[in-house]
Amino acid sequence: QVQLVESGGGLVQAGGSLRLSCATSQSIFDLYTMGWYRQAPGKQRELVAIITTTGSTNYADSVKGRFTISRDNRKNTVYLQMSSLKPEDTAVYYCNAKRLDNYWGQGTQVTVSS
Repeated sequence: QVQLVESGGGLVQAGGSLRLSCATSQSIFDLYTMGWYRQAPGKQRELVAIITTTGSTNYADSVKGRFTISRDNRKNTVYLQMSSLKPEDTAVYYCNAKRLDNYWGQGTQVTVSS
């Protein structure tokens, strides 16, 4: 059974920073594109950022220049460093592993107060 274990969410003031982590097995980490998605209340889940096995990245326009996705191949962990947070970044953030199939973490709440 594939597990994506997320951590690092919480409450932060606007302008602050948070780092999300997502750990998984080596077999998944070595083969799958890893990413972060988010879902705000009443909205559809949306892509935040992805990173391929070779380290190529892609970001949603709304987070470019503020968020950074990275991966630690020794720890089988992907990170999302979030800076200059805005109230509109408030959402449940989900870790994702994608290849031909698709796996999701349980989600971690990020709340940005104004």
